[in-house]
Amino acid sequence: MPNPKAAILIIGDEILSGRTRDANMHYLAGELTRIGIDLKEVRVVSDDHAAIVTAVNALRAAYTHLFTSGGIGPTHDDITADAIAAAFGMALHVRDDARAILAAHYDRSGLEFNAARQRMARIPEGATLIENPISAAPGFSLENVHVLAGVPSIFQAMVASLLPRLTGGEPLLSQTLRIERGEGEIAERLSALASEFADLSFGSYPFIQNGAYGSNIVIRGTDPGRVDTAISRLAALFPAECG
Repeated sequence: MPNPKAAILIIGDEILSGRTRDANMHYLAGELTRIGIDLKEVRVVSDDHAAIVTAVNALRAAYTHLFTSGGIGPTHDDITADAIAAAFGMALHVRDDARAILAAHYDRSGLEFNAARQRMARIPEGATLIENPISAAPGFSLENVHVLAGVPSIFQAMVASLLPRLTGGEPLLSQTLRIERGEGEIAERLSALASEFADLSFGSYPFIQNGAYGSNIVIRGTDPGRVDTAISRLAALFPAECG
């Protein structure tokens, strides 16, 4: 059976403006690869309700899982929960269990559990909470959509809470071979090998070092024996140029 496929929707004007560099996609990709879920698409949208709804509906229909990052905090521009509820046609309200988690957190912290913070307890009807061991404000899963915070440390903690619930496939393995030739010189033989090993993924990543051209060839697959065989065959094609 093929591995489940996933997308991530990154939400926030700060990403699109260049003010904040996204780290969550990179982290999620590594974690999904480890458990055998293939990340196939990354999309970034602004803090715009209609844009989020449109993207959520498109991506949740196309993939086994959709992960979202950002927009579930206490401020006016944190509209992800509203948009997810709208995408599913579900009501959004303060959930007692989410409210209790937050109330206990702010009580321990000696901070006021004010109206802005209570916004983070609004959860779409039918959703399952995702634990947030750092700042307490929970994320949630609604069908195949998993809504996570945007702050990288919190995102990572929430991913750790969520992934044990998900069923993965075969972990994706990779090996890399450095070839001291430019892509134009290796393309024909590389293409033929990739066609022969059609069950594997071949990636070519060129570099220039000390004025010389070369390529790092990455071979990926779920069968370690096939990956080993392919990388050995590749090395045999360029015995004098491999590093």
